[in-house]
Amino acid sequence: MAVADPAADVRLAAAQRLFSPETTYLNTASYGLPPRTAFEALAAAADEWRHGRTGFGGWDRSVGAARAAFARLAGVEEGDVATGTAVSLFAGLVAAALPPGAGVLCAEEDFTSVLFPFLAQERRGVTVETVPLDRLVGAIDARHDLVAVSAVQSADGRIADLDALAAAAAHHDVRTFVDVTQAVGWLPVDCSRFDYTGCAAYKWLLSPRGTAFFTVRAERREEIVPHAAGWYAGEIVPESYYGAPLRLAQDARRFDLSPAWLNWVGAAPALALLEEVGIDAIHAHDLRMAARLREGLGLEPADSAIVSIRGLEPDAAERLQEAGVMAAGRGGALRLSFHLYTTEADVDRALEVLNRR
Repeated sequence: MAVADPAADVRLAAAQRLFSPETTYLNTASYGLPPRTAFEALAAAADEWRHGRTGFGGWDRSVGAARAAFARLAGVEEGDVATGTAVSLFAGLVAAALPPGAGVLCAEEDFTSVLFPFLAQERRGVTVETVPLDRLVGAIDARHDLVAVSAVQSADGRIADLDALAAAAAHHDVRTFVDVTQAVGWLPVDCSRFDYTGCAAYKWLLSPRGTAFFTVRAERREEIVPHAAGWYAGEIVPESYYGAPLRLAQDARRFDLSPAWLNWVGAAPALALLEEVGIDAIHAHDLRMAARLREGLGLEPADSAIVSIRGLEPDAAERLQEAGVMAAGRGGALRLSFHLYTTEADVDRALEVLNRR
């Protein structure tokens, strides 16, 4: 049984006061809400932009702050983290680096930003085998060059067996790409175990859309061609504005995309808050909220902050929406997701609507 941590409860309660939902918001798996610190920083930067009061240097420092915070949350070195706009672009770099005729293994029900970049390489002879998630680890063998999967399934919240995945891939000398978008921010994840990971920050990392991270093991950097390299991928950015020769950063910054600065101004305080509260505390809280809903609906226990419900009355989703409860329909089921700003009252409101006959 987990030991109660009063200090964590205090941090969580303080963090919850930074959020201002006007609804019963149970939809972080679609997009997360910003804390006041992030929203105010973004608004201030937008005002600076509007009135031309500053250069971009201050905004740019937010990229570095967000990169450093993500590295700590993901368990990797800062030099192993690149920044960009979307997971699919980074997955595309990994896919484009595969040799002709390579074999890729994926979960058949995975999010298409994980699947499409590899399927798009089939014209080069790359073959993509898909199997159900619960058979993925057992299917890894020497035929495969890469296994690509989401750490947490977007549709229903199932968590991949990352320990077994890493072990099986290492045993068969298979590269790994893991999309941690639905994981980092609530689930403790050690991204250093995988060759590559991608993470969109606008969900559980509470950041503006258009912010994403890519982790690359140091020994894999030379395998990836930075097809989208520009001035921001240079070793010394202010000296990389014009002219040849190619002078890329030595670390993962060589894969950076030119940043949408204001988005990163909003991201840095959001990641700082997650660090301050602590992922272990957030993980415990999110699972408590999910368990409260499951128990109230008579569902089996599970270990995910995402709850997928099938077999409800046809009007259940409509009743939730009319009652101001924000959820999502995914894969023919109702999906609810719980994060640090979720309260017991939020869960009970959803239960009241769903149990109403």
